[in-house]
Amino acid sequence: MDQTIYLRLRRRIVVPPEAEITLGDVAVLETGPALKERLASLPLLRVKPADGSLLVIDMLLIVRKIREAWPDAVVETFGEPHVLVEVADGGKVKPRRALLVVAWLVLFFGSGMTIINFHADVDMPEVQKRITELMTGKREWHPWLFQIPYSLGLGLGMLLFFNRLFRRRLNDEPNPLEVEMFMYQENVNHYVITEEYRKQHDAEGGRRRA
Repeated sequence: MDQTIYLRLRRRIVVPPEAEITLGDVAVLETGPALKERLASLPLLRVKPADGSLLVIDMLLIVRKIREAWPDAVVETFGEPHVLVEVADGGKVKPRRALLVVAWLVLFFGSGMTIINFHADVDMPEVQKRITELMTGKREWHPWLFQIPYSLGLGLGMLLFFNRLFRRRLNDEPNPLEVEMFMYQENVNHYVITEEYRKQHDAEGGRRRA
């Protein structure tokens, strides 16, 4: 039997409370078919209420569990050295619709106020009147032929900037908001993992002193 195990941890998983987490839940495996099936069902730990809503499974724990079950196995690891486990009812993170609506309203009206204040700061109405006067030779109080295309162009520019037309992408490139959300999630994951390691280190130090 091929005893070489290639293993890559997932970055983040969601499980229900008090679930038993197996190796197949947290990792992508590649080895012989028979061994792969047995590895996927290898139990790693059971979630306890004291673990809270977030916990970290370290690669060393996984390697130790594999070696306990298959002492002769050679484990080749790739990617992240840990996986972040989120505990949620039903094993699924449910969208908080009320919070989404509030955030949407805040962003919508906040963006509108930002545009209005910018136009007020640069005196945009006077600029538009002056541009219209230069182009037509007449000064109009409401240069509609300039203001209407300008307003449409502002909305179109936002669509192009965010690379979205309703639910469709204009191309495969991520928009700036998606990049910022990705960076925010990465920073949150890094902070949580660092804190979990610190708690584990403090707990181990307390046990040694005891």
